[in-house]
Amino acid sequence: MRIHHLNCGCMCPVGGALFDGFSRGLTSHLVCHCLLIETNQGLVLIDTGFGLRDIQAPSHRLSPFFIALNNIQFDRKYSAIDQIEKLGFSPQDVRHIVLTHLDFDHAGGLEDFPNATVHVMQSEIDAVRNREGFIARRRYRPEQWDEVKSWKFYTANGEPWFGFEAVRELEGLPPEILFIPLVGHTPGHAGIAIETSDGWLLHAGDAYFYRDEMKPNPKCTPGLKAYQWMMEVDRNARLLNQDRLRKLSLNHGDEVRLFCSHDASEYKTFAEQRSLNLSAS
Repeated sequence: MRIHHLNCGCMCPVGGALFDGFSRGLTSHLVCHCLLIETNQGLVLIDTGFGLRDIQAPSHRLSPFFIALNNIQFDRKYSAIDQIEKLGFSPQDVRHIVLTHLDFDHAGGLEDFPNATVHVMQSEIDAVRNREGFIARRRYRPEQWDEVKSWKFYTANGEPWFGFEAVRELEGLPPEILFIPLVGHTPGHAGIAIETSDGWLLHAGDAYFYRDEMKPNPKCTPGLKAYQWMMEVDRNARLLNQDRLRKLSLNHGDEVRLFCSHDASEYKTFAEQRSLNLSAS
C-alpha cells in the first residue's frame, strides 16, 4: 500500500500560539489531516476534510458559529478532490471512505466521491440521528452526506489491537486497515490503524488535538484545551482514551506512529517524511 498525507482544511482561529503553539501573529494555523491509501481494492480515503460544496456555499452547509469560531479558509486547494486529482487520480477511483467521526470538518467531502462506500461506527450514526443541543446540531451537518448512497456501520469485535478494542475485517477493505474505537469526543469516535511495511500508523482523529498531549508530561495550549472541552460528549472517556494513547505512544513508539487531525506540526512531519521516502524509492 502507498499512503499519501493530505491537508484537507485550513482553520485559522484567533489566538495564534495560544491555539497552535507556534504562530507569532494574531491567528493560528490548524489543518485537517487526512490520508489517501492506494490499495488493490482501489483508493481509500481516511476522513475528507471540507468538500467542494462547503467551499462553494459555506453558509448553506456549515454552521455560522463554527465558520466564525474556527475562521475556516475556503479554498479549493485544501479539498481532498483537488489533491487527489493533482496526484493523477479521478474521484471515481476512491472506492472507500473511512471516517473517524462525522463532524463537519471531517465529513464535508463525502459527496465529492459518489462511488465510495462510507464506513463509520454504528454509535456515531446513531448520535447523528438523535442530535440534540447547541453543539450537536451545529457539529453534525446532514447536508454534507444526504446524497451518500452506500454506508457500512460497525461495532467493536474481534481480536484487540495493542489492548484497544478493534473492528477488523472492514467490508471490502484490506485487512491492514482497522477501526479503533476512541469514544469521548463524539459517541462513535474512532481511530484508524493501518499496518504498513514500517509498522503501524494510527490516525487518532480528534482523540487529542495537540502534539504535546502525547508526551510523558502532557500539556495542551489553552485554546485547544477549551475547544476539546466544548466539543466532548464524555469527558471521562475522552481523557481515559487520551491517556491510553499516550501510553501506547510511549511504550510502543517503535511499532506505532500516531497523529491527530488538526496539529499542523504533526502534519508537516508526516508529509515531509513521506516526501523523503518517495524521493529515496
